[in-house]
Amino acid sequence: MATAAEAAALVRPTDSLGLPLGPGQPPGFLHALGERDDWTDLRVYGALLGVGTELFTRAGVHLLSGFYGPFERALRDSGAEISFAPADFRRFAPLYERQCPRVMCTVASAPDADGWCSLALHAGGSIAELNRAAEDPERILVVEASSGYPRTSGLPPEYPHRLHVEQADVLIESDAAPLELPAPDPSDAERAIAANAAAFIASGSTVQTGIGAVPSMIATILAEGDYSDLGIHSEMFTDGLMELHLAGAVSNRKGIFDGISVATFAFGSKRLYDWLDGNGEVAFLPVDVVNSPETIRRNRSMVSINAALAVDVHGQVVADTIGGRQYSGIGGSEDFAAGSGFEVEDRSLICLPSTVEIDGELRSRIVPAFERGAVVTTPRHQVDVIVTEHGAAELEGKTVHQRGLELARIAHPDFRDELVEAAERASGGNSPLA
Repeated sequence: MATAAEAAALVRPTDSLGLPLGPGQPPGFLHALGERDDWTDLRVYGALLGVGTELFTRAGVHLLSGFYGPFERALRDSGAEISFAPADFRRFAPLYERQCPRVMCTVASAPDADGWCSLALHAGGSIAELNRAAEDPERILVVEASSGYPRTSGLPPEYPHRLHVEQADVLIESDAAPLELPAPDPSDAERAIAANAAAFIASGSTVQTGIGAVPSMIATILAEGDYSDLGIHSEMFTDGLMELHLAGAVSNRKGIFDGISVATFAFGSKRLYDWLDGNGEVAFLPVDVVNSPETIRRNRSMVSINAALAVDVHGQVVADTIGGRQYSGIGGSEDFAAGSGFEVEDRSLICLPSTVEIDGELRSRIVPAFERGAVVTTPRHQVDVIVTEHGAAELEGKTVHQRGLELARIAHPDFRDELVEAAERASGGNSPLA
């Protein structure tokens, strides 16, 4: 057993460090690393920071992130050494293997009587690399075993979702608690979006939801409505999905991983974390399993629900950048859009408010064409349904002209005419800007 400071001292001034995604990051260890200021060239690989630490403000520390959250955006805006690597969540595992950080770390639950530590709130893409680091005498595995993290399970023996204390080169005893991420209160527009999206879900559907007010509101609608026999196969497990369980709406007769809800990480409130502790109704599996389109397609009546920032009349989706500036990341949106597109009864919903106000000016999020420098997240051929507060546009199988008309119908009334005109110009495969 070591203190966090003793563990941090084992990282060299010039070194490489691998972090799991947000809820898998060890708080005490990262805080202790942030106390040091002797870094020469520390390369840190991770995504979606879930721990506040001074580490990434220090000279000589560079963070390569696969997904930006509030911490990354603040670091970027403050001039810290941070860069973004475009990759969907499923590709994090081979990226860890390619980078092969000398030091790998994770948070876990306190060990049980047999010395096993559950990986708590994160399975993700780091599990294989954690095990490789444990087996390599030239590398270091740091495990922060905290009594403040829930004990969750995987599906042993193939997906055990745990590490043994003997696998750790350094074991830190901790009482740190995970970052809480309660769902925000939805706006009127978000409530309307949620209602429009929920219309595509029926009893017997298998659902995937992301983070934010809209997915939370959709779950509330399902929990309070006359829905039953639902399945859950989701990259992220949230408070909303917990509410579906508590409402008795979940049977998980999905056709794959029957009887359990499947996720690869969880973020939410303390109430969610307490509910997950020792709860065998949810299994945490590696992201290459959960987000595999081939696995997703095997679920009964799959409905995936994700968010976007902007859409053009072709149906192209921008979901992780604003004006070409990194805002979030690709995550699993591509995987679930693809996986939910193989079966006729499956649906992939992409939700967004119809407008945004910038410097006092109301602008449409549905546009004739993206401006120069825009970065497309989801290509047009994988887009099924776009949902706003004004309705739902079903795009799959439609021409660009038809797509434009459908999108104009669910746009804010002030912008519908220009979208109709763009759709008319796009008739016959022409450019909407011609």
